Amino acid sequence: MKYKLLIITCVTILFPLIYGCIPSKPTESIEILPSERLVKKLEANRRKIKNFEGNGTVGVSTPELNTSISFNVKLIRPDSVFVDFYGPFGIDLAQAVISSNYFTFYDMMNNVVYKGRSDNDVLKRIFKVDLTFNELMDILVGSVNLTVKLTKEPDNYEVVYDRYILSYNENNSGRKSKYFVDVRELAITKYQILNSSDNIIAEGTYSKFRVIENISIPYSIKVERKTEKQQLDIEYKNIVVNKDNVQIKLEIPDDAEIINL
Repeated sequence: MKYKLLIITCVTILFPLIYGCIPSKPTESIEILPSERLVKKLEANRRKIKNFEGNGTVGVSTPELNTSISFNVKLIRPDSVFVDFYGPFGIDLAQAVISSNYFTFYDMMNNVVYKGRSDNDVLKRIFKVDLTFNELMDILVGSVNLTVKLTKEPDNYEVVYDRYILSYNENNSGRKSKYFVDVRELAITKYQILNSSDNIIAEGTYSKFRVIENISIPYSIKVERKTEKQQLDIEYKNIVVNKDNVQIKLEIPDDAEIINL
């Protein structure tokens, strides 16, 4: 009787674990798309996000810095981003409004405002990672821009178990780009940029998807610039998309020092 109880107990404990480790297979009802339709659907889903709000933590790892901080982000496409960085106990540290042309950065701890034209150097000062403005917009919402792929056939296209894999050769640079797409969710779970020797020089990983407004959105985002040894990690707690009457405005005290760069 004791052995029987032991067996029942072990099965009760182990069965959920074993079952949970078995990846689910695509059902026969899932339509396998040709590459052209797949890319169009992915890009259409990306463009459905007109505005985005989220809060969580952002971590940065570079040869000079390794830190994590809480933040709120508000984004309006095509060209407005508001970011609020705050520390323990909700203490505001800094706020930034960034567009494709201009930026305003308010150092709340020192009551100093920096203003100037947006460029890649400014974004690196704020986020500590080499980014263009358009890359920043897409990273914050967990999407990958496939606009230039809409009129280009992939050099390799395959379905491996539950993922589409698309590969494109960039003839001018000798590089290759690869995209891994979840068959069920039609969401990019990983992209890679490889050099001519097939070494990964940049990679983005997306996970913890939730469906919001019929769009699969990742709550966990990791972007790596392997050549520069730079990594950006975003973990969202809350996300809202396509909210009505979203506005971006930075409140600056009258006594703040203004520095134009």
